[in-house]
Amino acid sequence: MNDLSAFPITRKWPAQHPERIQLYSLPTPNGVKVSIMLEETGLPYEPHLVDFATNDQLTPEFISLSPNNKIPAILDPDGPGGKPLALFESGAILIYLAEKTGKFMPLDAAGRYETIQWLMFQMGGIGPMFGQLGFFHKFAGKDYEDKRPRDRYVAESKRLLGVLDKRLEGREWIMGDTYTIADIATFGWVRNLNGFYEAGELVGFNDFANVKRVVESFVARPAVAKGLAIPARA
Repeated sequence: MNDLSAFPITRKWPAQHPERIQLYSLPTPNGVKVSIMLEETGLPYEPHLVDFATNDQLTPEFISLSPNNKIPAILDPDGPGGKPLALFESGAILIYLAEKTGKFMPLDAAGRYETIQWLMFQMGGIGPMFGQLGFFHKFAGKDYEDKRPRDRYVAESKRLLGVLDKRLEGREWIMGDTYTIADIATFGWVRNLNGFYEAGELVGFNDFANVKRVVESFVARPAVAKGLAIPARA
């Protein structure tokens, strides 16, 4: 039996299956990256809901694992050398799980770094910019009379969609015929922009035919369909 009692997070979210990867998350575009990856790889895991409505992310137990108080985070009882490993930051977790399983990351060095390059494109561009657009278009920011902040993020989101659309020209996925962690990181955010944020018309989403094609392929994957709803909201 794996002993995870040294990790304070297990006091708030006890592990019913301590031999499995423990996932602490919420089904947001960042959170579902890891649940989708876990579903795609078939690794056994136990999901725990970090409920923002009750500020779970600000509790000492969660911060003990994720000092930036952001989801997702994982605790792998079978980390490197057979020792437990705690990780936060979705990009780092995706790289770790890809290397742990040998899946969804090219094995050759050049392909690996190119995939990580596109993962960083999502982490540094698509995620932050789409998130800001969502704030100024749908949430509290929509009430601001000055629309210049919103328009800035509309323009930048369009630019990023254009970069992605050009990359996907003649390609099935970001890295070509091979589905990778770059796709897992990116297309949940694209789906969210066009869906939950209701910003598709604002950014001219239908003008990006390659992006539209690939996001449809993405959501059609069984592991994606399942992972998008994990952990289940309260």
